[in-house]
Amino acid sequence: MIDHSSEKNRPADSGRVTTDVISELLLGMRLNGLHYSRVRLSPPFGVRFGDDVARAQFHFVARGPVYLRCSAGQMHVLQTGDAVLLPHGISHELLSSPDITANDIESFVADPICSRVDAITACDPEKQGEGVLFFSGCMEFDLGCMSPLIGMMPQVMQVGTLLDRSPEILPILEAMEREVCTARAGYGAIVTRLADVVSASIVRGWVECGCGDASGWVEALRDPRLGRVLSALHRDPGREWTVASMAAEMGASRSVFAERFLAVTGVTPLRYVTDLRMRLATQWISRDRMSVDMVASRLGYGSAAAFSRAFKRVTGTSPGVVRRA
Repeated sequence: MIDHSSEKNRPADSGRVTTDVISELLLGMRLNGLHYSRVRLSPPFGVRFGDDVARAQFHFVARGPVYLRCSAGQMHVLQTGDAVLLPHGISHELLSSPDITANDIESFVADPICSRVDAITACDPEKQGEGVLFFSGCMEFDLGCMSPLIGMMPQVMQVGTLLDRSPEILPILEAMEREVCTARAGYGAIVTRLADVVSASIVRGWVECGCGDASGWVEALRDPRLGRVLSALHRDPGREWTVASMAAEMGASRSVFAERFLAVTGVTPLRYVTDLRMRLATQWISRDRMSVDMVASRLGYGSAAAFSRAFKRVTGTSPGVVRRA
């Protein structure tokens, strides 16, 4: 007979707790592709992508190399099979060599392939099959309750840094390379979905690796006991949370919990709950078109009026204005 009594008293595995918290928080992540381009160019070339802080930019190099130059001058070399996500939508350029002057992407002639996908080709007709080939996408990047993380992300996130930890990404990249290079029937729809998967994998890998040098509430993900509290808050934001109930989730006294929570996240527990609810409310009203009554109910408010007052007090605007925006 196996004795499980010691297992009952064994501390929860910190790695499992952290993974559960990450899974809980990533449920709200959405990448909505707005426009994609298959670009085939002969050197010398330079393509400039404009500054749009509300959009993320994704690039996959099917045949390289390509030089990525950011607005501040940083240079990255992208080889065949490399993928990169720029979560902040900063101005940047893809170049055939570091000393090339770039032209805006809008100045190139684009032929429509399907909805949201076009093809740009500027190659020497005598050199078919040569030159550089890459696939680019402009995306709406929404992390839901994790939206504060976007501001903490590096300007350039390369998939190559994750391959050792997440080798399952490699077959996806290989599939992207085949689809972009062969341009078979229906490739546009397939590659856009693969691009979304790779982008989401880059974000997940960054979070799993500790979010780089990011601080603040991200540190709570590394603390198993605080992680349990965060997971519970995000799983059930409408519960009538108090400092006492959150402390019970952590397994600590109210004073110890409140002090630790404030030190790690930079806000008080109740302020965190309020901010979380208002971010969710904004998302549900503007993106999901949920009624104010339903939002109020899901977030634990006794009435739509009580919710509306709280929403305006925290955000400075009314739910109706958010819906019409």
